[in-house]
Amino acid sequence: MLDEERVRLMTRLALYEQTQGKEDFKISEYYRKDYAGMHVVCSIIWTTIGYACLAGIIVLAGLQALLANMSVGFLVTLGAVAIAGYLVAVIVYAFITSHIYNKKHKNARQRVKKYNHDLLKLLKMYEKEKR
Repeated sequence: MLDEERVRLMTRLALYEQTQGKEDFKISEYYRKDYAGMHVVCSIIWTTIGYACLAGIIVLAGLQALLANMSVGFLVTLGAVAIAGYLVAVIVYAFITSHIYNKKHKNARQRVKKYNHDLLKLLKMYEKEKR
């Protein structure tokens, strides 16, 4: 005779494994700081690439005005603004990325813990049946 509670538990476990479980198991293999740090580094790299492309487009668009106002003071000011803008962008994106991936890891770990708890519950049901 089938135990309805055990069938429900097995169905819930199988559904989790096939949907969120695949990603959650990969995420939970990492420590939270390592997982978030890896994504922060990727975010910094992509922010740098994006900022360089944007700066290149802006320089090309305003090349005529840049050449017309060519002076050391203007170039130093322009460079300082570009570096300050880059640092602000990197810090903002790194902070946002860190927050998002810390939260994502925390949620995945909670789901995996619940999954492990349900597995133990299922194991106890089988052991109880054997007695």
